[in-house]
Amino acid sequence: MFLGIDIGASAAKAVLLGADRQVLASASGNSGVNFALAADGLRARCLAAAGPGAAAAYTVSTGYGRRNVSFADDTRTEISCHARGAHFHYPRACTVVDIGSQDNKIIRVDGAGKPVSFKMNRNCAAGTGAFLEEIAPRLSLPLGELDGLARKAREELELGSFCTVFTKTEILARIAGGARLEDIVRGVFGSIIKRIVEMDTLEGDIVMTGGVIAHNPYLGEMLQKKLAGKLFVPPAPQFAGALGAALFALELAAAGKK
Repeated sequence: MFLGIDIGASAAKAVLLGADRQVLASASGNSGVNFALAADGLRARCLAAAGPGAAAAYTVSTGYGRRNVSFADDTRTEISCHARGAHFHYPRACTVVDIGSQDNKIIRVDGAGKPVSFKMNRNCAAGTGAFLEEIAPRLSLPLGELDGLARKAREELELGSFCTVFTKTEILARIAGGARLEDIVRGVFGSIIKRIVEMDTLEGDIVMTGGVIAHNPYLGEMLQKKLAGKLFVPPAPQFAGALGAALFALELAAAGKK
């Protein structure tokens, strides 16, 4: 068995693979303030789900807290792991759009699943998962209700995409002006799409990964309207990085890197 651990800034994920590259178990939770503890918990949950006596022959960690995983045999970057995880489901050249908690990534992937270039936004949380986490309380909404409300919008409201604070101020003005809540939420989604489209040219097949698209699939539908090519969302897109790490673990073990 081969374990991939992805410790993100907000969420931690793990995937356990068998030698046949089939997923045996997966687990997720909050990263919290102790990344090492989060990693230990994920490993225990995956091995327990795999059955008595289960053990990982090789472990690769990735994500913001990858160097805090004490039992990892090796580490890989989020860029490499999301590329590999997306390629597992769509084995062709593509562009991966990963919307994370703290940053967005646009990764160009070749036909072998290797990243050939990438762009990231790190200067501001606008357009990321943290952006939604800031906006939802301002609208007195649980995060889980945003997707359903956006689907019910009647108007296309234009909101800023470059600053979370300014966007919250814009939202206050929209509320004061009598805008419908559904239209505001779609406007928030639209600002995320705008930020992604402005980051880089999106050509060919696009694969979306990360927890934001997992919980807000309407974002993918909105982005598809901006694309000339086809957009794909893999099963459990929030586990793409952990899956990629597990695939690296399998390959490294096969190469005798232990």
